[in-house]
Order: sequence, then structure tokens, then C-alpha cells
Amino acid sequence: MPTLPPEDRREAHQAREVAESFGIDPERYDRARPRYPEALVHAVVAAAPGPDVLDVGTGTGIAARQFQAAGCTVSGVEVDPRMAEFARRHLDVDVSAFETWNAAGRTFDAVVSGQTWHWIDPVAGAAKAAEVLRPGGLLAVFWNVGQPPPELGAAFAEVYRRVVPDSLAARWASTDPGGYSILSAKATEALRDSGAFAEPELTSYAWERAYTRDEWLDELPTTGAHTRFPPDALAKILAGIGEAVDAAGGGFTMAYTAVAVTAVRLGPRPG
Repeated sequence: MPTLPPEDRREAHQAREVAESFGIDPERYDRARPRYPEALVHAVVAAAPGPDVLDVGTGTGIAARQFQAAGCTVSGVEVDPRMAEFARRHLDVDVSAFETWNAAGRTFDAVVSGQTWHWIDPVAGAAKAAEVLRPGGLLAVFWNVGQPPPELGAAFAEVYRRVVPDSLAARWASTDPGGYSILSAKATEALRDSGAFAEPELTSYAWERAYTRDEWLDELPTTGAHTRFPPDALAKILAGIGEAVDAAGGGFTMAYTAVAVTAVRLGPRPG
């Protein structure tokens, strides 16, 4: 499911307070959020010139741990100190917005960002990535896009229309993959305009995850819209979504597509 703030019409990177809302419950976030397909992780590792990885918007370190398991040495940058504190159980993390992060001269073979690049100014993010990548290094930004079964997606959307009729949450409830096409297009455009990267490539990886009712209700409050709904509205949403999943047999399979934009750093490092 999307992590964009559907009730906020600003560019995602301008809604910084939303980006900083995910740390309300790091334990739950880490437990409930989906991982990324191993094929994506291994493709990034194979394309990078070495094992030194920077994870931008590392959160609780979900993607970072997958890259560590693939043999990489991973450092993180995270704007939310609560998330960073959790991630430090597994890796070194600096608390900073990526755009203004002081790398202290460090460079990396790959810069990765899972489910977070839309919270970063695409132009400033491209420039910072170029600054910290070694020549030939790889930038890889990626998102999980979930698609529930059509009838269940329609039932989810109806819950949002009933409980929060003035928000755009219903559009995202059954998932709108086009929203992620917009995000990947913005990332691609900024990378091209920077002049620091080879032509970006867009790839996708299909995978599935089965959810029980309780697993889905555990994950929903960790997403961008839900972290900011009033408690009474959130309770009604979760009750309605739970009833919909119960009516569908108590569980469902989410069809995920991991969408990735990758680009190779050209030439000498600036500066």
C-alpha cells in the first residue's frame, strides 16, 4: 500500500512533517512493513562496483539489513531520530535530512533508498547522491507498490469513503500504481537534469505476500496517511478494513511490484 500522504496535496518532499511521522512506533514499523524482493537486492549488488552502501531514509533498517545479508557494508542516513535509534541496532546511522547531510568526505559504491526517495527533494537529492558516489557508483531508488484483490480493494476504498470522505485516501486504498509512476518519473527527470548520471533505467520485480487480518491491520497504521489520521477516524478505518478482510475469508494475498530507478554515476566526483 502507498506511503504517500493522500490528504496532503503538496509535493511529498515538502511535507516533511509527514516524513517525520513514521517514527511513532518503530518496533511496529519494523515488524509490519514489507521487505523487498531478493532479486532487486541482488541486481543492485551486482551492478555496484563495490560493497560500500549508503541507505538513504534508512528508517528502521529494513532494506539495509537485506543489503548486509547480501554481503554489503551499509551506513544509513535518517531524518527521524526515533527510527535512527532503532536502526542503530544493526548499522551506523546519521540523523539528518539527506539533502543537507555532511558526508565528512565519505564516498560509496551504491546509494540506495527504499520507499523514501519521494520524501527527498529530487533535484537536491540527485546532487547529493552524485557528491557521495564514487565514479561508476550506482544510485538505486525503489518502492513497493501493492495491489490487493480487486473486490477487496473496492471494499477498502468504500471504508475510506465512509470514514474520511474529504480525503483522497480512497484513491490509494485499492492502490494506484500510477502514483508511483509519477514518483519514478520525477526521480528519472532529476537524475537526467543533473548531468552527473548515465541514462536512468526503470525495472520492476513482481512478488506476493500473504496477509492475515491481524497482519494487515498491524501494517496499516505505519503508512503515511494513517500516521496522521485522528485516533477516532483511524479506529473506524481499522474496524472497517478488518470486517472487509473477515468477509474475504480472514486473509488475502497482496500482489506487489517493486519499482526501481537506477543510474550510474559518471565522471569524477565533484569538488
